[in-house]
Amino acid sequence: MAFKYFPHTEQDLHEMLNRVGVKSLDDLYADVPESIRLKGDYDLPKAMSEIEVRQFFDKLCHNDKQLVCFAGAGVYDHYTPSIIPYIIERSEFLTSYTPYQAEISQGTLHYIFEYQTMMARLTGMDISNASMYDGTTATAEAVMMAAAAAKKADTVLVSETVDSKTVAVIKTYAHFHGINIKMIKQDNGVTDIAELKQNIDNGGVAGVVVQQPNRYGIIEDYTGVADACHDKKALFIMNSVAADLALLKTPSEWGADIAVGDGQSLGIPMSFGGPYVGYLCCTEKLMRKMPGRIVGQTQDSRGNRAFVLTLQAREQHIRRQKATSNICSNESLMALFVTIYMSVMGKQGLKEAAEMSYAGAHYLCDELLKTGHFKLSYNRPFFNEFCVKYDGDVDALRRKLEENGILGGVKIADDEIMFAVTENRTKEETDKLISLCRQQ
Repeated sequence: MAFKYFPHTEQDLHEMLNRVGVKSLDDLYADVPESIRLKGDYDLPKAMSEIEVRQFFDKLCHNDKQLVCFAGAGVYDHYTPSIIPYIIERSEFLTSYTPYQAEISQGTLHYIFEYQTMMARLTGMDISNASMYDGTTATAEAVMMAAAAAKKADTVLVSETVDSKTVAVIKTYAHFHGINIKMIKQDNGVTDIAELKQNIDNGGVAGVVVQQPNRYGIIEDYTGVADACHDKKALFIMNSVAADLALLKTPSEWGADIAVGDGQSLGIPMSFGGPYVGYLCCTEKLMRKMPGRIVGQTQDSRGNRAFVLTLQAREQHIRRQKATSNICSNESLMALFVTIYMSVMGKQGLKEAAEMSYAGAHYLCDELLKTGHFKLSYNRPFFNEFCVKYDGDVDALRRKLEENGILGGVKIADDEIMFAVTENRTKEETDKLISLCRQQ
């Protein structure tokens, strides 16, 4: 055999070629022009032993510079309890795929059901789906829900204080669904509520998207927005960082119809950009418009508790034009990750982590202002992230911090930088950042 790891014997190949009516593999590829066929052997590196492979990757790891992270903008360096990797790396979790057959997928369906329960409680909403890819696509799917729920309206209002990455994904989805996206201006770092309400009153609005805390870390006051939406039959959609909801007013308390966001803050490592997990929760009224999957609880023939996939209005199960979404898989491994995290942390642990993040950010902000080099971009309440204007060279400051082992915030403008603090940051690390900024 030319390829010793291929399971097919020469007899297998002969029978398959006969079945399709050709005599050889060359005949099978006769339509491929000679000019583009590969001649000779593959240009592959020399094979390495196990120890050589480990040494190779160890060298690559040493090239990585581990920085103390004071950056956020949607992704945060939160603590991961050590028990989580040990559980999710078990083969029955790590290698399992989508639970099509309920009778052999009870374990997967059970933990997804627990995930849904926990996310519904965290957001205060009636129901959660079985997780989504990330917070941006979850928000875009919520926009699709709003458009589907509306009878004649085709416009969705999006505040300029929503993260620009999320806005970009919303616009991409909307473009191919014929939905008009209208941006609502910000006023000193927060949504211009007067302009928002005026646009709602003008009619034709299917939904409104806001963020809490917003893209600048500011905690906005959305009093009256839900009522304004509902008076005109529009849906109120709120995007939130999941961990922040342990302390903040929930989307349900704000009167939201749909709560969306990213669950990365629930202990998932930053991991160079993923994988993360999006959550989407809504009122019971909108349950049949919800994309993705929902796991329901029922009873088997013996009367025992059992779990099944239910209300599957996806394109794989119904006519494509009737489907709520083309989302057809969910990242249930990441859903399991945050389920274990919330179970281990508990309500009090989630609250304490949020309080530590809040306290750390406010300490850093106060000390930076004392240096005389910084001033708040917006004098508004913030959670664990804030924007400051700097009187020097922002790029030079960030380079200096990096040289000293610190990822120093996210550059917002030529003279503006946004810092984030989580419970992972110690006072010593924060004081080091402050000292370096004071010297600049």
